[in-house]
Amino acid sequence: MKAKRLEISTEEALALLGRVKSSMAEDDYQIIKGLVDTHQLLGQAVTEKAASINRLLRMIFGDKTEKARNIRNGSEKKTPECSKNKAKGHGKNGANDYVGAKTMEINHETLQHCDPCPACADGKLYRQSVPGMIVRIKGATPLQATIYELEKLRCNICGKVFTADLPITAGSQKYDETASAMLAVLRYGSGLPLNRMAKLQAALGIPLAASTGWDVLEKMANRIHPAFSELIHQAGQGDVFHNDDTNMKILDLIKQDKNAAQKPARTGVFTSGILSIQNDRKIALFLTGRQHAGENIAKVLAHRQNGLAPPIQMCDALSRNFSEEYRTILANCLVHGRRNFVDVVENFPDDCLYVVETLGKVYHHEAIAIERGMTPGQRLGYHQTESGPLMDKLHCWLDDQIVGKKVEPNSSLGKAINYMRNHWQELTLFLRVEKAPLDNNICERTLKMAILHRKNSLFYKTEHGAYIGDLFMSLIHTCTFAKVNPFEYLTTLQKNSSALFANPSRWLPWNYKENLPSPA
Repeated sequence: MKAKRLEISTEEALALLGRVKSSMAEDDYQIIKGLVDTHQLLGQAVTEKAASINRLLRMIFGDKTEKARNIRNGSEKKTPECSKNKAKGHGKNGANDYVGAKTMEINHETLQHCDPCPACADGKLYRQSVPGMIVRIKGATPLQATIYELEKLRCNICGKVFTADLPITAGSQKYDETASAMLAVLRYGSGLPLNRMAKLQAALGIPLAASTGWDVLEKMANRIHPAFSELIHQAGQGDVFHNDDTNMKILDLIKQDKNAAQKPARTGVFTSGILSIQNDRKIALFLTGRQHAGENIAKVLAHRQNGLAPPIQMCDALSRNFSEEYRTILANCLVHGRRNFVDVVENFPDDCLYVVETLGKVYHHEAIAIERGMTPGQRLGYHQTESGPLMDKLHCWLDDQIVGKKVEPNSSLGKAINYMRNHWQELTLFLRVEKAPLDNNICERTLKMAILHRKNSLFYKTEHGAYIGDLFMSLIHTCTFAKVNPFEYLTTLQKNSSALFANPSRWLPWNYKENLPSPA
């Protein structure tokens, strides 16, 4: 017969031992106490292992949803009423969403503005301010080629050959600026490895060797790299910084470690994602190498102008994410603290759901502040009024669980509680400082571009290759934040390379169109 697992809380175990102690000999009591303690210890170990396995599964298969309605009582299915209300931004794309499409105006075949109405005797036709919109989409190869057959004429007496001139529109390069820009966007914006692009192009009849694609990208980087350096300089002036790390591989560094006479002090390789925000302008930076995010953010802050106030820095609580070299106002990620409770919600549902739902109300207030377009000062006051009492109550509850010995400090729930207690000041910076964010989600979403590269390409071969990847990822993702077409931006930088080298600050995603030369 299969044994049934007995669930017993710490309070129930203590009560049991109190009843047993008065009814048996001391030796027997010590045996019973040892069995109860062992049961509690094993139960705690099982809980810890379950949480560890869940974290491992999340690392392998990705995060499941952490919405409160889905973790309450295990899982909660959507009702038919919820499924009818689609979130904003879902559904078919309207014609206005195709900002990169060409627009063709089609006039009516037989009728014009102010013509008499053919359907009635007295009416006149007036042009509507909103025309009918029909979208048609066609496919094309990422890289297209044109073969110019230059006519050759040869004299039958002297033998001299006369060849037709190449049209000016053909350009002087085999791979022009648009070709290299498309390669960069596919490679570092969409994570498509060069060997896959080579197979695609060969199948479509426009062959491109992977090595040739790399040469084109490297030459392009040489023509536009001042834009990346200027982006780092501009990022140093931000008001709010987000930063985080993800693991990366550089084969040359791995080879150096293997051939080293003694093991290096640091063997890890990381890509740091740094997001600098100044007012509404966002700059995304990717920096790959031995350095952690804290060391890389120090390099960025080295460009900061003297006299500027210390910026807000949002990151998780790992010490490697910040630097003592430059003073910042440190904020920690509420989502990291929340996730510790989500991981163990199955074992401690009531306690964990209280924390999750309290933080859910805080995020609801943040959504209202964004929806109403509040200024930083208004947002701070709103959170202090609405979210402050919630967070104060939560803080008292967290203290009571540990100080009142209601939770074992070394249990998975105790560790989740102590994480929030130990970092409470940093987790609640949004209640005291304007512009302080609640979490580091935006940086983690930004780092997905580097993670996509690691997933599809596995590694960089050299540090130089990693630098080129960082350059293109930084420019492309900053274009995304600025709502600028990265293909057009990279093409324009190449065509104006001389002007870019002369004054890089005039050729950034948010201002380059203002500095384009006037058409002749």
